[in-house]
Order: sequence, then structure tokens, then C-alpha cells
Amino acid sequence: MENGEAPDYLVEVGLIKEEKKTTRIVTLNRPKKLNCITLPMVNRLCELYESWEQDDQVNLIIIKGAGRAFCAGGDLRMFFKHGKQDDGLCYEVVYRKYWLDVHLHTYRKPMVALIHGLVMGGGAGLTMCCRFKIATEKTVFSMPEAAIGFHTDVGASYFLSHLPGYLGEYLALTGARIDGAEMVSCGLATHFVLSEKLQELEDGLVNLNSMDETALSSLIDQYASPSTIGEKSVLHSLETINKIFSKESVEEIFDALTKEGSNNNSEWIKESIKVLKRSSPTGVKVTFQSLRQGRHQTFAACMRKEFRLTINALSGLISDDLYEGIRAIVIDKDNAPKWNPGSFVDVTQEKLDLVFKEFEDSAKELQLPDNDAIQRWCGKYDVTLHS
Repeated sequence: MENGEAPDYLVEVGLIKEEKKTTRIVTLNRPKKLNCITLPMVNRLCELYESWEQDDQVNLIIIKGAGRAFCAGGDLRMFFKHGKQDDGLCYEVVYRKYWLDVHLHTYRKPMVALIHGLVMGGGAGLTMCCRFKIATEKTVFSMPEAAIGFHTDVGASYFLSHLPGYLGEYLALTGARIDGAEMVSCGLATHFVLSEKLQELEDGLVNLNSMDETALSSLIDQYASPSTIGEKSVLHSLETINKIFSKESVEEIFDALTKEGSNNNSEWIKESIKVLKRSSPTGVKVTFQSLRQGRHQTFAACMRKEFRLTINALSGLISDDLYEGIRAIVIDKDNAPKWNPGSFVDVTQEKLDLVFKEFEDSAKELQLPDNDAIQRWCGKYDVTLHS
């Protein structure tokens, strides 16, 4: 260090930035907080990604997480503390994160996500956009937002609804966890690499010194292992999942689960019933409608819709379940939320129409770049193409 200047890899706002040849590496570095994303992290990521995209000396971007998690999502405590007291701050946080996710979906340089450890919610928004998504034997993926009165956001109504059959509805409504091999099998990850080979893979990518996707894919293939799913994997039950989660309403899905459970002792069915019984009725119903719409929407339309749903959840438009869920699970940790409304039937279509309705002031909507640019990306790198 000269003249008191800090080195490039100095930890800054929960990030570590490294420059290696023509590769740039960013590490989410809040391991004690499972690398949950904060506004300073989002702002810095925006700056870094933009500068790297414009730099002709940069060929490849790698993103990873420190510790035992890639990223466990957004900073729920911040939303709980500032949600209604400072709605301007929360609006800014959500807007900037959504803009970052959209930017990454239109990024002009290849990106590699090393999804080692836990990845949830907002973390998925930083990975599903990457051309190469590397899972390991320690990867755990989950989108548990519906359970706490929220909805699966950051583009999840698009990428989950495009998974095989009705697997996306199952994952979104139950928050079920799947491992790295299962992620590759269903299309949420492109490669399975044993964790002991990750550093060697990273070094190989740096030394390749290329942005050619064929060359990058070929190199990653050299380190990849077969992604064999376990005997108890829920992916062996896709036929049953499709039968149940293809129903036209949450109530029908719950009834079908209960009926199936009377004859089927599978652990995933018992757990699904338990989760839906204790989850926020509002969160589950909003999530379900969002995914069903996502099957027929563009990625851009999904992002606009999810942004609207997020802002309405923070404002408590039809329910304060988001705050009650954060209180029960994150703040007080009593795991005894009191949902309002308290049942699926009380979350009426009239209420749902309110949270899905476009803002009266169009300036409050998420303003996106040219839709064609976004759809060109989605058409080229749709998650289902990697299954």
C-alpha cells in the first residue's frame, strides 16, 4: 500500500472487488448476515457492473458469496424498520435493485455465478441473469417469500413459471429447498461443480482470458461433474406435482394436496401441507396469481408487475402481512405470525385486483429500457434452455 491508499480488493459496503487480467470478480461479503443485500451494496454493484461493461479491457465477470451463503436475499430488517415510516427510502431500494436486475439481464458481457451455499430471494436475481450458473453439492436454492406475506420477486414470476410443468408453482408456494444437482436438472443452474474444484475453475476462467461463450462453456465442462439427483428428490415426483399444482386456485391446490396426502406418505407432500397451513394467505395468493400471469408475460412485464406488487406490499395496501411475517420470523423470532386476512377464502379476487392494478401515476411504475433488448436476452438465455 502506497501513500495510505487502500488496495483494490478492500472490503467495501459488504463487497470485495478483484481485478485479475481481463476478469473482474465481485464477492458479496456479509457472511454473518448470509450476504443479504443492502442499498449501499446495490449502489456499488450498479457502479461496478456499468464500469466493467464499458471497459474494453474486461471480458468476464464472476460473482460469488463469502462464507456459507451466496446470498440469502434482501435486508428484511431494513424494510421492517423503515417500510411505512420512510416509504421513499424503501421505494429507492426496491427501484435500484430491480434496475440492477434488469441491467444484468441485458448485460453485454458473459457473467459466471458461483452459487455456492444458500441462495434465496434477491440472491436469485443476481444469478438467474448469468450466462453460466455454477451449483455445487452445498448449494441450496429457495424462494420462501410467500410464507412471510410477500411474493416471489426479482423476476421469479418469469423464471419459475418457465420451469418444467408446474414445478415453479410448487417451489414458489411452498418455499421448498432444492440442492445444486436438482437446480441443474430442472434448469435453474447450467453446471454442477464440486466445491473443492471451484477455486481451480475460477483460476481457469481468469487464465482463459476470453469472452467467447463457447470457450467458456468448454472450460467449465472440464470441471463439471454429473448432476445426479438423489433417490428422495422431489423431481422424481413431477407427475404428481403437475397434477396438484396445475389447479386453477390456491384452494384447489391445497385440497388436492390434502387428498393426495391421505394416500401418499411422501415427505414433500406432508411438508407442503404444513407450509401452506402456516403461510400468509395473502402472500400465497399473490404469488400464485403472479406466477400464473408470468407464464404468458414477457420478462419486462413480469418485472413491472413484481415491482408494483412489492411497493403495494410495503405500503400495506391490502394487508400488513409482510411486516408481521418479518416480525415473527426475523425480529422477534417467535414463529407465531397473526395473519390478516387469516384464510385463503378471505383473500378475495377484488383485493388481489387492487395489488396487481397499475399505479394511477404512471411515473411511479418501473421504467424499463426497450422491451426488445430485454426479450432478446430472455430468448437467448431462457432458463429452460439449460435443462
